[in-house]
Order: sequence, then C-alpha cells, then structure tokens
Amino acid sequence: MADQSKIRNFCIIAHIDHGKSTLSDRLLEYTGTVEKRKMRAQLLDSMDLERERGITIKLQPARMEYQGYILNLIDTPGHIDFNYEVSRSLAAVEGAILLVDATQGVQAQTLGNLYLAMEQDLVIIPVINKIDLPAARVEEAKAEIIALLGCKEEDILTASGKTGAGVQEIVQRVIELVPSPKGDKNKPPRGLIFDSKYDDYKGVIAFIRVVDGSFEFGNRARMIMTKTESEITELGFFKPQLVAGKRLECGEIGYIATGLKDIDGCRVGDTITIAGFGSIQALPGYKEVKPMVFAGLFPKEGNDFEHLREAMGKLKLSDAALYFEPEHSEALGLGFRCGFLGLLHLEIAKERLKREHDMDLVITTPSVAYKVFTTDGKETIIKSAMDLPDQSRISKIEEPWVKCDIIAPKEHIGGIMSLVMDKRGEYKNTEYLTSGKMERAILHYELPLSAILVDFYDKLKSASSGYASLNYEFLEYREADVVRLEILVAEEPVGALSSLVYRDEAYRVGRKIVESLKDAIPRQMFEIKIQAALGAKIIASERIPAMKKDVIAKLYGGDVTRKRKLLEKQKKGKKKMKAEGRGRVDIPSEAFLAVLKK
Repeated sequence: MADQSKIRNFCIIAHIDHGKSTLSDRLLEYTGTVEKRKMRAQLLDSMDLERERGITIKLQPARMEYQGYILNLIDTPGHIDFNYEVSRSLAAVEGAILLVDATQGVQAQTLGNLYLAMEQDLVIIPVINKIDLPAARVEEAKAEIIALLGCKEEDILTASGKTGAGVQEIVQRVIELVPSPKGDKNKPPRGLIFDSKYDDYKGVIAFIRVVDGSFEFGNRARMIMTKTESEITELGFFKPQLVAGKRLECGEIGYIATGLKDIDGCRVGDTITIAGFGSIQALPGYKEVKPMVFAGLFPKEGNDFEHLREAMGKLKLSDAALYFEPEHSEALGLGFRCGFLGLLHLEIAKERLKREHDMDLVITTPSVAYKVFTTDGKETIIKSAMDLPDQSRISKIEEPWVKCDIIAPKEHIGGIMSLVMDKRGEYKNTEYLTSGKMERAILHYELPLSAILVDFYDKLKSASSGYASLNYEFLEYREADVVRLEILVAEEPVGALSSLVYRDEAYRVGRKIVESLKDAIPRQMFEIKIQAALGAKIIASERIPAMKKDVIAKLYGGDVTRKRKLLEKQKKGKKKMKAEGRGRVDIPSEAFLAVLKK
C-alpha cells in the first residue's frame, strides 16, 4: 500500500527544444525505471511523428520508484500550439521543473509555461540544462532566471540531459521541495481524467490523478459529467509502458481501462468515481480550450466520410484541444469544420489522421473566428467565409486579437518592430532581461490573430537571424474592416476557396490566389477564367488557354479542303463552347493546397 507522504507528482516545463525529453530519459535511467539495454533516445516520445520532428506533441506520464519514494513525472510539450497539454499536466501535479537551455536562456514559451504553473500555485524548481555544450552561458542564464523568479542563485540547479550531470541533485530537490499530494483516502473515490487514448481491445483508457479515496480492479466506474458507467477491466501505472496493478491509491497517477467503445462516454477534464456513492462533487476541470484557427477537413473520396468521423472521434480522445463539427461543401461534399490552437496543431492533426487512420484529406484555407453583428441587432460567430451574411445586413465585424510576447537579442529589435507594424500590431512596451554580451529584450505587442496565422513565425525568425521566440494568448475581439473575397473558376463561385481579408489587402491577396490557381488547375478543352471578386466587382483575373485537339492527325493525303473543313468544324465547336460561357472544371486538391500556402 502506497504511503501518501512518500508520493511526489511533478512535471517538466520548458520552451521547445530545451531538452525536456532528454532529461526525462536520464531521470528514468537514474531511478532504474528503465533498464539500460531497453533505453533509447526520447523514450517518452512514443509517436513516430514526435521522433521524426524532434518535438513532443503529447504529454507522457512515467512512474519512478527511488529510495522508498514514488515519483510521478509528466513530460510536457514545449510548442505554443500544444500548451493545452501543458495546462492539463499542471492540474495533475504539485511541482514543476522549469528547464532553461544554457545556450539560449529564457525564451517566450518558458515565460508562457511558467505563468501557467504559477496560476496553479505549483512549486517551481529552476534547472539550467545543456551545461556540457561549449556555447553554454550558465551565468547569464542564472541572471535571467533570478530576474524572472526572484529566487537566490543557490536555488538554481545545473544539469546536462545528455551526460546525466546534475540528475541526482534534481531528484533530491524534487523529494525535498515538492509537497506530497493532499487528499483524503477515507473519502469516496474521485479522480481527475487528465488524458485518454483508445485501444481496440481495452476500449477507452483514462489517464487519472486520484484525488480522494482509491480505485480497485473490478469496481464499477462512473463519470460524473457524462453519467456513463462501466466496469474497470484493468488499472495500473505508467513505467512508462502500461503495467497492470490491483489498485490506485489516493495521490497516485495511473490509468483505468474502462472497456468503453463509445468515445463520448469518457472526456478529458471529467471526474471519475465509483458507482453507488450517491452525489459526488465534480473536481474543477480545466480552463475551457479556445480554438484559434478553423479549417475544413474533407476526405478526398466522398464515401470515406464515416471513416473520417470515426478517426476524428479517436483523435479527439488523445488530443482534447481539437474541436470539430460536420460541414457540407458544394465543391468538396461532406466533411468537418475543425478548430485548432495553431497551424502546427492543424498540420500534426492532418499527419496523424493520415498515418494512424489512413485518411487522405483536402484542407480548406484556414481562418479565425469572426464576430458578426447584423442590422437586426443579432450577434453570430462565423468560422468560415461561406457563413458571412450579405454585406447589406452587416453592421460591423469584430476579429480576435492576441497579446504577444517576443523575446529577441537587442540588435534585432528594429527588424522585428517593422515586421509587427506591417502586420497591424500595436506596440505596448519593452523589458530587458539581461545585461552582458548578448542583451535580450521582451517586446510586448497586441496584434490581430489572423496576422500571425500563415507566415509570421517564419518572417520573425528571418528578421532575428533565428534568435527570436514567440508566445501569444487570446486578448479580446476588436472591430475590423474585412470583406469576403470570392474566387470564381469558369465563372462559377467556389465556396471552399473564398476567404475573409482586410479590404485594403483584398487586391494583393486576390492577385496571389488567381496566379497560384492558374499553375495548379490543369488545362481543359475550353478556356478557363479564374477570377477574384468582391461582391459583383472583379478585382483580379487570369485565363487558362484551351487545349487544342489535333483534329487533322487522322488525315493522310487528299485535298487541303478536307483539312480546312475539319479545322472549321473545330472552330465552330470552340465558338459554341464560348457562347455557352463555361464548362465544368474539377478542381484538384493540389489547387486547394496551393491557395492554403498563399
């Protein structure tokens, strides 16, 4: 039976690529959780996609036993698009190791994740990683952490995830400083579901943090929010693979296999208990996730819609930040309108659907959610340009703005400021992190979310020689002068290609879209017009010339009049096609992707 006072629950938070997964490897190795012969780099990054890209996408728990203590570690992602995963990890633990790369110092996501941890009142243990590298700036990194946390220099640990230096001190500091979990083992059982996944044999597997009481194999579990009940077919711990046990005690982190095949019955953020205990108060879940970017996902083959629905449900289990609802498009058929936390989140979701569920998808142009106020006093939120009402009925449109922190070396401030000004950003203030060889500043801005959607991050890296880092969070809705840009192919409007743009940028965007479509759409037997329009006004146009069929190829010898007769017949046919105005054009999915990359 686990002694509650000997349990320590903690997670590792950091900016992307600061060495969280490598340090997790050393902790697992040092505590003897994983044998050396079974060890491999980035052990907790279980997805092939994570290992290929070298980034953590999913939070990953692991239970370590060391000198009579139970240490439950949760490795978290670092990229801003996955900070909902971080917030869920923080809700399940009492302490956090704040990891800072000695060569890069404090970055934007270090700040973002630190603020999330402080909101949860967690014990923060600052650690400087990668001290073995020749470019390590340990003293400067210490000065930045002291300025950030207001701690003493001796509170900051130094380590190397690669060589294992300092790992022992980290384990000791976790045992000393992280409090044991609070909770009453005599109360009715309650556990917080902080993650879940689907298994074909075990059904939905819930990752839980036991807050009160205990759970045993064979109990009948009940979800408080969804009111679903099921038999506990298996429970146990993460070592880091699933290891079955007999019971989960108060304060422990483990998993419960529910056997549920209905994915909606077990949701992340719900409270799990045992049936028969009467009314039990639900635990505070997580802050409601706000999708930032919306795009349509459609199967390339129309009859794959049911397969896509099933795949989306299973993906939602392990990616709680994903939002989706059915959508119908004239051009693309049945699909889903999906909400994501950012473009990387969209890209990863698409890649996971392809790899894990063998889905070939067409993705429509991503957009943000706009608030539309109509003349009859109503307010609606639209997630697609196709939902925008007629211009005469609109009184005003509001778009989402974000609060943005950019950390960069002082000498790159000018280039970054001009980039953000081009994107309609509003400057707030500048703070300086350190003084020394490489003085760095935090620039605080407010700017429209749509401005950072497509290529802002790439341009920011170019403007700062790769040194800048970015963190943003939703601020509020503000009025915007946006219009719907319609795209017509062969004089037929294509709804899936329409987008909402700023009125003063409409010509430039329309010009770019028609040019990219001209290269992507194959030639037909008739001339194709591609046009960008604002209402009834055409603002940009391109033409794809007709393919000319060689009608005289079958002739051999004979009078020239026979040749002329066939060419005249062809000319009449072309004239007739032109008089009818248009033919039907099937737009390939590559064309949609070309517009997506505009």
